[in-house]
Amino acid sequence: MAAPRSCALWDYYGRRWSRVMRGCWLPRLRSSWPGNPLGARLLSQQNQATKTHFGFETVSEEEKGGKVYQVFESVAKNYDVMNDMMSLGIHRIWKDLLLWKMHPFPGTQLLDVAGGTGLAWILGDAEELPFDDDKFDVYTIAFGIRNVTHIDQALQEAHRVLKPGGRFLCLEFSQVNNPLVSRLYDLYSFQVIPVLGEVIAGDWKSYQYLVESIRQFPSQEEFKEMIEDAGFQKVTYENLTSGIVAIHSGFKL
Repeated sequence: MAAPRSCALWDYYGRRWSRVMRGCWLPRLRSSWPGNPLGARLLSQQNQATKTHFGFETVSEEEKGGKVYQVFESVAKNYDVMNDMMSLGIHRIWKDLLLWKMHPFPGTQLLDVAGGTGLAWILGDAEELPFDDDKFDVYTIAFGIRNVTHIDQALQEAHRVLKPGGRFLCLEFSQVNNPLVSRLYDLYSFQVIPVLGEVIAGDWKSYQYLVESIRQFPSQEEFKEMIEDAGFQKVTYENLTSGIVAIHSGFKL
């Protein structure tokens, strides 16, 4: 990756996913020359400001995009098989529920961000969408937004490209709201899913990242507030399977 750019894959109707690269460029400052205390302090502040998480690992924003890209390059061939194995097929029901809630009709202008299949797709940046303002009726993203480096920017872009009255829908892993289910889910996530990844896909690390990235994602209420901060109104969410996943909805009014 020669330039610190972001990438995501969109389609107009799809369920699978590819994803994001994001980076930033820090200008060279004369004040950051060795021996200048102020420069060292400014550089330290800049370094702290550009840190983010990759699962439980702390990395630079520039690194995260490449790491996420490598994860999905690694799992692509076994993506559907692993989804069926990990969720016992329930992920298909979750996605059907998202489509039911969307209720698309002929002529709907639908933007499905982080989708890997569909009628027409474009490779681009979820944080800087290559579309005009007020273009789409519905914006959907399923199991993709937690991998975006700047979630707030992606939400603002979703708001920008939707028409007035347009709807935002996000299906994403969330926080389990049943204590017993939560304990069992944690045990399964950390002890079983990486093993399945190794046995079926020959890739322990990618599925370890999957589990960790879910734990780093905001709670249902926190994500609801982020969606509202991006300008959406009438924001709601629906928990599925005790909150293992949730569908968030909001409108551009």
